[in-house]
Amino acid sequence: MPQEAPIATEPTVADVEALHRRAPVADAHADSLMWNRDLSVRSPEGHVDFPRLREAGVKIQCFTIVTRGFPFVGGFPLFAAWRGWPREARKGPWSRCLWQLARLEAACAASQGATVLTTTGAQLEENLRAGRLSAILGVEGAHALEDRVERVAELHARGVRFMGLTHLSNNSLGGASFPGMGNRGLTPLGREVLDAMGASGMSVDVAHASPATLRDVLATPTVRPMCSHSGVCGAARSWRNLPDEALRTIADRGGVVGIIFAPVYLGGNTLEDVARHIEHALAVMGEEGVALGSDFDGMVPLPRGMRDVVDLPRLTAVLLRRGHPEARVERILGGNWRRFFRETLGRAP
Repeated sequence: MPQEAPIATEPTVADVEALHRRAPVADAHADSLMWNRDLSVRSPEGHVDFPRLREAGVKIQCFTIVTRGFPFVGGFPLFAAWRGWPREARKGPWSRCLWQLARLEAACAASQGATVLTTTGAQLEENLRAGRLSAILGVEGAHALEDRVERVAELHARGVRFMGLTHLSNNSLGGASFPGMGNRGLTPLGREVLDAMGASGMSVDVAHASPATLRDVLATPTVRPMCSHSGVCGAARSWRNLPDEALRTIADRGGVVGIIFAPVYLGGNTLEDVARHIEHALAVMGEEGVALGSDFDGMVPLPRGMRDVVDLPRLTAVLLRRGHPEARVERILGGNWRRFFRETLGRAP
């Protein structure tokens, strides 16, 4: 859907601060849990913790659970040992998943109510009214299930609200977009897991799906699609980025795409490059389908001028400077994720 041609303006610091105070600022992807930091306290390390999120005006943050690393290295257990994970937590994908989930639960408890693991749309809205940070859980790669479909319901009961079928390598459910993976499609087990996700009310994250698996997932009507973090091919071609056809389908299904901040996928290392990807996605999807998906703490550098989440208002200033109306910027900053999660998190039992 074509957008109005932006008219450049120069926002003031006060303009940006006011927008971050009132907007439901949301980010759909942070890999902070794998680093084994206490997220309830401010850290000099990494990109995200609860105090820095609050300073940046973030109200909704998705934390994703990572259980495997790069396909040609296989060093995730070594990484976990380096970061001080207990031995029992490092045994396999399922134990790694449950340990990170428990770490987020503990951090939320330590925040004394300032951050809440959020599992229903009503809870999300109440948190926004009360000024609490909503933490939403996702899983990056359904190999974490260790081929046991019944664990989808278990994860949903523990608070997980979205999951990708694959991460950086192929698995028993489908193909990954990582180079050299052979563009495999969805497997019979992958279809079973998708059906179980749909039955539980869990959304499917297509961020790391191969083109064939992406096509198969988007043709499955039983589960709601979204993309927690990606660039778009129309702004920079990459194995990691989504083509226009997928963007349109996700938008048509009521999904949202979070634009990644990683320069390696943006085709440039500035916040203006993030804005280019946002603008292309807007032109294809319309204003209700585009949002933020930083990949904070995801072992990728951030654009020049952004050290961590505290610098997020700099991106807001870029969007305003490029002439986007405040109402549109507010949707990009979080209004669209708010709508999506209000619709998909579910109701209290």
